[in-house]
Order: sequence, then C-alpha cells, then structure tokens
Amino acid sequence: MPSGSEAQDIPSEKRFGFVQSYDTKPRRRLWELMKSQGMQENQQVLFLSDGGDSVRNLQAFLHPSSEHVLDWFHITMRLIVMRQQNKAFIEENASAGSNAANTLEPVKHFLWHGNVDAALECLESLLLDLDPRRSGSPAAAKLQRSATEFDTYIRNNRKFIPNYGERYRQGETISTAFVESTINQVVSKRVPGEL
Repeated sequence: MPSGSEAQDIPSEKRFGFVQSYDTKPRRRLWELMKSQGMQENQQVLFLSDGGDSVRNLQAFLHPSSEHVLDWFHITMRLIVMRQQNKAFIEENASAGSNAANTLEPVKHFLWHGNVDAALECLESLLLDLDPRRSGSPAAAKLQRSATEFDTYIRNNRKFIPNYGERYRQGETISTAFVESTINQVVSKRVPGEL
C-alpha cells in the first residue's frame, strides 16, 4: 500500500488523498492543493494517516495545531494479517494457537475504544506466549514477528489513536479505506492482472 494521508476541512468536508512519493516537493504540492480548494491559514484540518513518520511529519509541517488520527483501516489490516498467521499456528498447535487467538482478539476491541494501554498489555501477553524459545514453532515465530512490529507501530502512534467507536457514532471520519479502494482500482486498471 502506498504511504498516504487524507485531509478533511471541517466546514465543507472536502477530502484529499495524498501519495508522498508522487513528486519531489510533496509539501508544496499538498499545501497548494489545499489552498486552491479554499483552505484558510487558521482553519482546523483533520489528517488521517498510515502512521508513517514521513507522512506524520508532513502533516505537522502543514498544520501543527490540526488533529492527527491514525487511520483505522491500517490498524485493522495489520490485525487481519495476524489473525491469518494465527490460523497457521493453530494448525501446528491447537491449544497454543487458541490461547493466542484469545489474547489477540481483545486488542481490536481495546483499540476501537481508544484504550491503548490495555491493547498493549494484551500484545505483551501474546508476545510472552509466542516466545520462539518456548514454542519452537515456525508459525509462532512468524506471528511473533508480526505482533512485535504491531506493538511497535501502536506504541509509536499511541497519541494519534482516539476512541474510534465514539468518533464513528458521532459521524466523524476514522478511515481512509475509500482512498485505498480507489487507489487499488486505478492501479488495477493501469496494470491489469498484476494485483
């Protein structure tokens, strides 16, 4: 997936998708686009991003006082990968794989409700259970690598994780899934048969 972000201006709810590697001056390009669409200097802007440092730094440069939110889509995609990896672990060791599933399942719930500390506690517990020295399982080692990366991802982005459930109920944007879908459609039309 390309590293991207979305900017939404509050009054008219304009949305912009952004791929940082498109040109050599992404800051200027995004700033000019937003200005051409009527953005004011002091206007509050909501940025959703995949959590990458380069995109987050760009957002902070453009509007330091605006709201920055980690995109729910990117969180769920990582959780889906770990669930799939856990299925392979269950095939190798049903009991240990079921325990890992029971530990992994609440992580999504806690993150949806903005309870980052509880989610990180579950991940720590999962990582202890998946210690490759104890299990000796290739599937457990693969899941352990993904869980470690996810733990780091959540820790690095913790201040950008709101209560998604509350935002969703209030009709606020929590995801750029529609942007990702559009990108996939454009790419599949330009490069048929390669997705």
